[in-house]
Amino acid sequence: MTKILLGTEKPFAKEAVEGITKIFEDVGFQLVKLEKYTNQSDLINAVKDVDGLIIRSDIVDKEVIAAAKNLKIVVRAGAGYDNIDLTAASSKGIVAMNTPGQNANAVAELAVGMMLYLNRNGFNGSAGTELRGKKLGIHAYGHVGKIIGHIAKGLGMKVYAHDPFIDKVIIENDGVVCEEDVKDLYKKCEYISVNLPANDKTRDSINAGLLSLMPKGATLVNTARKEIIHEESLLKIFEERADFRYISDIAPDCKDQIASKYPGRFFFTPKKMGAQTAEANINAGLAAARQIVSFIQTGDKTFQVN
Repeated sequence: MTKILLGTEKPFAKEAVEGITKIFEDVGFQLVKLEKYTNQSDLINAVKDVDGLIIRSDIVDKEVIAAAKNLKIVVRAGAGYDNIDLTAASSKGIVAMNTPGQNANAVAELAVGMMLYLNRNGFNGSAGTELRGKKLGIHAYGHVGKIIGHIAKGLGMKVYAHDPFIDKVIIENDGVVCEEDVKDLYKKCEYISVNLPANDKTRDSINAGLLSLMPKGATLVNTARKEIIHEESLLKIFEERADFRYISDIAPDCKDQIASKYPGRFFFTPKKMGAQTAEANINAGLAAARQIVSFIQTGDKTFQVN
């Protein structure tokens, strides 16, 4: 019998687990659960005889891959997949997938919500500023970026986007101005939403060269990964420009320096929480289960990332 492991240090919602269980029961797969584990060795032991693995932010490193003798597929329930050692997976012929788009609305709503929160000074009763009429630049117009643009347009913002992997016609059909040069995006927009994945090309790519181009009242919004921001540049911009602000749903390593010197000019969520909604939790979990079934039964590799 095909055996699937649900390995989640942070468990899915009850409704998601029930749905995942039913999907596998309906096709005769056995589901085993490892939830709220406290040591990486627990995951290493649990994967030894499974054919498939569903994870969230759990680390599937080379040790996990080496222990998983029967593993054929691992699915990260979410968009980011930098917690999977893709090289190790590929070396053993293991297919790695993510579930793109399932968390997108949750992340987009958080990005706009954080912008509103900072603009209204944490809702402390003092006078703030409005988003209406301001220019928002979307750096990477994927699932999340597209929804952020839609919400921002509803708020009366002027929306621009840069993404060399998306056809200009698609962007412009959404009523968004396409900027083919990323520098033009940063020059024009008071607000920049960064939605890039973390990889060798994007790490530290948001640097002083780009941030210094932003107009007065600059606000950088990051719901992607902290690794894409060059932190020395971030501190430099904070020091040189009293108008610069930074919002992120994962605190940078230099958080304490920013907090001590620049109060009121930043907001960081206590933990990465872009996908922390009931809907996103359920959607991503069910999508992961369906993708495993489709791969094992038909060889479907639609969302393969390695």
